[in-house]
Amino acid sequence: MSDNKKRNQKVYLIYFIIAIFMVVVVFRVVNIQYGDVVQVNPFDSTATDEMPTRYDSIAPLRGRILSDDGSDLVTSIPLYDLHIDLTVPKDKLFNENVDSLAYYLANTFPEKTEAEWLTDLKDSRQRENQYFKIKNKVKYEVRNKVREFPILRERKYKGGFIEEKHSKRQLPWGLLAQRTLGYKRDGIRPVGLEGGFDKYLSGEHGLVLKQYVNGGWKPIGADYVKDPIDGADVVTTINIDIQDVAENELKTQLEAQSAVHGSVIVMEVKTGFVKAIANLTKGQDGGYYETYNHAIGTKSDPGSTFKLASLMALLEDGRADITDTVKAYGKYTFYDHTITDSRPQGYGKISLQNAFEVSSNVFSKVVYDAYYSDAQKFVDRLRTFGLGDTLGIDIAGEPIPVLKNRSDDSWSGITLAQMAIGYEVEITPLQTLVLYNAVANNGEMLRPQFVKEIRKNGQSIKRFEKDVLNEKICSDVTLEKVKLCLEGVVKRGTGRNLQSANFDIAGKTGTAKLVNSNRGYGDDYQASFAGYFPADDPQYSCIVVIAGPTKQIYGAEVSGTVFAAIANKVYSSSLGYHKSINLEEPTVADLPQVKYGNVAALTTALAKTRTSYNNNTNGSEYVVGISSENKVDLQPRIIAESGVPNVKGMAVNDAVYILENKGLIVRLEGSGAVSQQIPAAGQPIQEGSIIKLILN
Repeated sequence: MSDNKKRNQKVYLIYFIIAIFMVVVVFRVVNIQYGDVVQVNPFDSTATDEMPTRYDSIAPLRGRILSDDGSDLVTSIPLYDLHIDLTVPKDKLFNENVDSLAYYLANTFPEKTEAEWLTDLKDSRQRENQYFKIKNKVKYEVRNKVREFPILRERKYKGGFIEEKHSKRQLPWGLLAQRTLGYKRDGIRPVGLEGGFDKYLSGEHGLVLKQYVNGGWKPIGADYVKDPIDGADVVTTINIDIQDVAENELKTQLEAQSAVHGSVIVMEVKTGFVKAIANLTKGQDGGYYETYNHAIGTKSDPGSTFKLASLMALLEDGRADITDTVKAYGKYTFYDHTITDSRPQGYGKISLQNAFEVSSNVFSKVVYDAYYSDAQKFVDRLRTFGLGDTLGIDIAGEPIPVLKNRSDDSWSGITLAQMAIGYEVEITPLQTLVLYNAVANNGEMLRPQFVKEIRKNGQSIKRFEKDVLNEKICSDVTLEKVKLCLEGVVKRGTGRNLQSANFDIAGKTGTAKLVNSNRGYGDDYQASFAGYFPADDPQYSCIVVIAGPTKQIYGAEVSGTVFAAIANKVYSSSLGYHKSINLEEPTVADLPQVKYGNVAALTTALAKTRTSYNNNTNGSEYVVGISSENKVDLQPRIIAESGVPNVKGMAVNDAVYILENKGLIVRLEGSGAVSQQIPAAGQPIQEGSIIKLILN
């Protein structure tokens, strides 16, 4: 054999050995990264005497979902499973401290007496129990307390203390915007912001080494092979105060009308940020619940709110003007189909602007006559307004709108007339609102957004600016004319009872028959109102849609009243609408007002705002801030060990955390800091009882 051949064989052998080594390395790296290492069968007769081990993934703490001011809308509460490896403590440590350990365990977990704890600990040590259960799913405060008990304070290597961390999703504001916030559960399609922003919220899994003990896989100690990385926080555009108003006003009207379901959306005109979105559906018990996001996912015939698009098309194509005279006689016949006005006798000869203001269905005839020979021109113009397209929002479930083309098989001789007044068209409330918001925003159409920022460890890692879908949906001349008509609806037309004493509202009422299961129009109605306020300098756009009202059917009476109530409350509570007073008077102090709360959160906030402070908390977890002439003094806020804690003045997230750690179920009313608690502080605690917090 030649030397070259021998050399080549040696080289190939080395390559083969290196390749096998690399495969093994890659296999181990993948297993460590994803926690799917090969498991040893503990019942395999060929297994060694050593206890089998494996790597398992550790879930990180899921990120929070916050309101626009940073308040918790969804948060993760850490929970811990606590155990002891009773083979670890030395005899001297165990024997000298087991009585004390039993005493502290009995006081913390009274489901067993001190004598029972002591007996179980001793018996389990004799059996060399490596995974003696203390308690599962305890909260952070309890876990910290148990870690300092005798024996356990020596941690895992000397005391055998073992803990497994889990987490539980919690909604501090209850059902507020629940469907939009959504959820992510195993085996179920993610819903809402929890699903749309899962890649930010989920974090990165860690890795822990486990051993097969007592019939199950148990962690070996408390240290992780790889620490999990907690998820980032998602800061939404939702304003708690506006959301609260929207939900309450919607619920009140749904109950009054005994309606099937309803939705409200409030959007910031200049940014497209959604400040509130409420969806309520009537349950079998007659109550109203957030079971489906109708605002985003339910498309239907919009009815007369669609006349805005028809008017814009007529103006933009030069087919009509708002000063044109039309014959609104109450009945408009197309082939064998007759469309009527809500006022049987009609309105006589009126201007097109007046016809829009009183919502006359003469629009069916005007559009039919204007586009009869070129119906596709009307459809194409509607598409330039963004109608017919999805909005591409971050929340799943938006359907494709129905906007027929002239060539469609479903197009008939009456389709053009029907489309003109919002029938044979199907769009969602959010898609309708985007058109009205564009008019309010001088023609700039924006994509609705529900999130404005992503934060990691308190630092911003991504910001969302306004997202422009169309820089100009129509001419300024058209915009000026339709704005006059929208204001006229509230001043002189169908919405004249919705006027506010302090500002002008612009908008359009809508009433439509709903399609029944046989795809025909039945006897159920949908009432809506879409618009913006204040009319002269729009800040917010809003749409209210209520399906199946039983007492009234018209948009102004059913949905317009909800719109007006929301607009008035938002206006009265928004400082940006009101002129400042006493501008030249000096302020009493430049120091911020400091609420009661967590010491770490307060000191971080004070440091970031460069506010001087004295920390006199002496290790207290909760503090009260007292503003002096040039500094804030932080004094300890004592949380009583027994009785209902005093949480008055605290931020809601701190108050809820403290009370739930006492075993109480918290119910919230209002928004802001805690102004009153029922029962009062100091009352005896009954675990599982309800405490009501009134916020202001």
